[in-house]
Amino acid sequence: MPYFVFNVFPNKKVKEVDSFDAYREARNFAREKRAALAAGDEYVVKVIFAGNADEAARLLTTEREARPLGEDA
Repeated sequence: MPYFVFNVFPNKKVKEVDSFDAYREARNFAREKRAALAAGDEYVVKVIFAGNADEAARLLTTEREARPLGEDA
């Protein structure tokens, strides 16, 4: 399964930027993209591991439940 790099916008819209077979390549690419962000850019760069781009987009846009109070990490 590949690693996908997405731009995630505040309104929960996502845009696929690239995909990589190795985590290290995806991480380094995402770090470069984050470093190049301008102050006015309204998105964050995220890396996600998924079976395909559609699944990755779904995982990034799905709301997750908050952890219960008092639960240890």
